[in-house]
Amino acid sequence: MEPLSVFQQLKGGLIVSCQALEDEPLHGSEMMAKMAKAAQIGGAVGIRANGAEDILEIKKSTNLPIIGLVKKSYQDSEIYITPTCDEVEELIKANVDIVAIDATIRKRPHGQEAEELIKLIHTHKKLVMADVSTYEEGVGAAAMGVDCISTTLSGYTTYSPSIKGPDFQLVERLAKRLAIPVFAEGRYHSPEDARKALQLGAHSVVVGSAITRPQEITRRYTNFIKKEGYADDSETGESNRKYKRVD
Repeated sequence: MEPLSVFQQLKGGLIVSCQALEDEPLHGSEMMAKMAKAAQIGGAVGIRANGAEDILEIKKSTNLPIIGLVKKSYQDSEIYITPTCDEVEELIKANVDIVAIDATIRKRPHGQEAEELIKLIHTHKKLVMADVSTYEEGVGAAAMGVDCISTTLSGYTTYSPSIKGPDFQLVERLAKRLAIPVFAEGRYHSPEDARKALQLGAHSVVVGSAITRPQEITRRYTNFIKKEGYADDSETGESNRKYKRVD
C-alpha cells in the first residue's frame, strides 16, 4: 500500500489497538485476529498490533492497514516499544504498513539511536510512526524524518504530564506545528474523547483498552459502582445500596 493511500485510509477514523500480553486472558494470536475482525466490522479504519505472530494472523482476517510494534524489555533501557533494529526486522518480515517505535529522549538498548531504526525502516520502504510523550519529542522526531507522530506515551514517562484522561493539549500543539499526521492515543475512553481529538487536529485516533481489554472495561464499571455505593459488601453480604429518601 502506498504511503499516501495509507494515510488517506486512516484519516478521520478510528484505529483499534488489538493487543494482549502474556498474563492477560485474551492473549493469543487467534484471539487477536478475531478482535481485529470485530473491530473492522464495527468500522475501524486500521489496527495497531504487537508482535509478528499476532500481526500475521490478523492479516488473514482483515485487510486494514496495520501499525506494528514489538514490545520487548531490555535491562539497559526503559524503552520497550520496538526498542532496537532486531524488533524492526521482525516487523518488516511481517509486512506491516507502519512501524511504530518509541521516539522518546530516553536511552535506547545497546546504545542504538532512533535514527538507526528510522533509516532501516525507510530502507525497506515502510512508514515510521514515532510514539512520543512530549511536544519537544514530537518536534524532534519529525526533524529526524519520521512519517507520523502518535501521542501514545504521554503520561507514561517520568517527565511527561500525569493526567487521568487524554493529553488533548499535546495533540493540538503538535497538529498545529507539524506538517506530518499526528495520531491521538493514550487513555481515550469514550467516543466523545475521540471526536474532540479529531476536532483539535488529530489525523485519526487509536483506542485500545477501552475496546479490547474486557478486564479493564469491567474494572471501570465495578470501581464506579463501588464508589457510588451500589455493590454488596463482600464480607458481610449486606447491601451497600443507597436509597433516596421518600417523604
